[in-house]
Amino acid sequence: MLDKRIEELARQISQEHGYELYDIELKNTNTGRVLRVFITSPNGVNLDDCASISRKFSYELDVLDIVPTKYTLEVSSPGLERTLTKESHYHMAVGETVKVTFKKEDKTYTHIGVLKAVTPTGLVIKQDDNGNEQSGEEYPFDSIKKIRTTFTFNKKSRR
Repeated sequence: MLDKRIEELARQISQEHGYELYDIELKNTNTGRVLRVFITSPNGVNLDDCASISRKFSYELDVLDIVPTKYTLEVSSPGLERTLTKESHYHMAVGETVKVTFKKEDKTYTHIGVLKAVTPTGLVIKQDDNGNEQSGEEYPFDSIKKIRTTFTFNKKSRR
């Protein structure tokens, strides 16, 4: 279980450097515990800023001693294709292409489309099927099994 103080410290340090905390996780791996901090910004994330945030965060964690065991700290961007797990993630991804896996009538389906809106009960995703725009479909939160942004290259014809 991740201590809320760790998340708040990561949020504070990220904001001090002009970034937003996207997510944070503490996981056990084959090589030991890993504390992963994912930061984001509309202008992107660069390696120097990840290193700077990592140094500051590592120092503060050592001073406060709030991670009870040995761990490795990793600070990075969530990447172009990222899993959406929180309401804040949904709002940040509005306008992006997403791949949603959902359950309907005891069957699992996967659709790709543009996340158009976040409603109190679900996500509105507009699909593009062979160039034909379809109206957006709402996917209730309780039916969504997994949703992630997806990156596609624009295919432009060469002349």
